[in-house]
Formats: sequence, C-alpha cells, structure tokens
Amino acid sequence: MRVAEFDREKVLCAAMNAFVDKGYNKTSMQDLKQVTGLHPGSIYCAFGNKRGLLLAALEHYAQSSRQKFESCFTSQQTIVEGFRCYFELLLHSCEHQTGCLMQKALSDMHQQDDDMESHICRLLSDWQALITEKISLGQQRGEISSQQNARMLSHYLVMSIFGLRSYSHLSSDPEVLRGLVAQVLSSLQ
Repeated sequence: MRVAEFDREKVLCAAMNAFVDKGYNKTSMQDLKQVTGLHPGSIYCAFGNKRGLLLAALEHYAQSSRQKFESCFTSQQTIVEGFRCYFELLLHSCEHQTGCLMQKALSDMHQQDDDMESHICRLLSDWQALITEKISLGQQRGEISSQQNARMLSHYLVMSIFGLRSYSHLSSDPEVLRGLVAQVLSSLQ
C-alpha cells in the first residue's frame, strides 16, 4: 500500500479554513478536495473520513492557538501585557474576518455529535485552564487584582473572546473593536 505524501500542516490549515467558512455540515468532500488538493481517497486514507479530518484540524488549531497565546506571554514583561498582546492578535483576526474553528465546530456539532462536542469542550477547557493559570500568575505577581476569582475571570475572558469574534461580523469598525478590548482588559485591573 502506497503511503500518502502531502504537507500535513498545509492540508490541515486548508481544511480548517473550509470548515470555518462553510461549517462542517456544508463542507463537502469536493470542497475539501479543492482546498487541500487531496483526492477523497487520500483524505479517507489519511484521516478516516471527513469527521476525522475535522478532529485533526481541531487538534492542529488548538496547538497553533496555544503557541500563539504562549508567545504573547513570553514576548511581554507582564501578564497584563501578555493578554493585551493576545487581544491584539484577536483584533487582527477579527479585522480579517478570520473565524474561530472551535467556536464554529462547537456550534455545528451541538446536539449532533456528542463525542465531537465533548472533544471540542475538552480542548476549550484546556485553553481556559491556561488562561486561568496566567491570571493566577498575574495575581501572584501583583499585576492583577487578587480580589477577583481567577477562574471566574477566565470565564469572563473566554466569553469576551467569543463575543468579540461574533460581534466583529456585525461591526468591523476597528475603533469600536479596540474600545471593546480596552473594556475587557480593564477587568484585569
């Protein structure tokens, strides 16, 4: 049996974009063939099926997102500046109408595929735990008020991130979006 040869990262990025643009249910194998350059047989061989490709794309997206998130904190001197950096990345993606694969997939899979929904929720929970860690570290350093519950504040930030991504489809005015981010970041004081 011949081993499939392709750039896995390139294929996963193309699939992520297709799933974000059309949603899982409306993305056909023909769409995936067109964006990835792989024939359906190669997709089935490499990922099992369209669902398997979505799972692989979600894992890739989660890993890539985590790296971007972490890089904001290694490139900044304070935790608050790390969050500011992350929200700048988020604003950039909003300005370019780049959607969130996790958010889109969760919406698509809600009450349709319990296993997939649970998997997405686990990935989101891991991300939220990372946010909570950063908030707790900021509190230990005296950069973030310890009057606030770190876990509740992380819930607020996740809700704000989801809301900002959604709201950016209504208003792509950078000034409005930056004002909203400033409001969210003020919650860290």
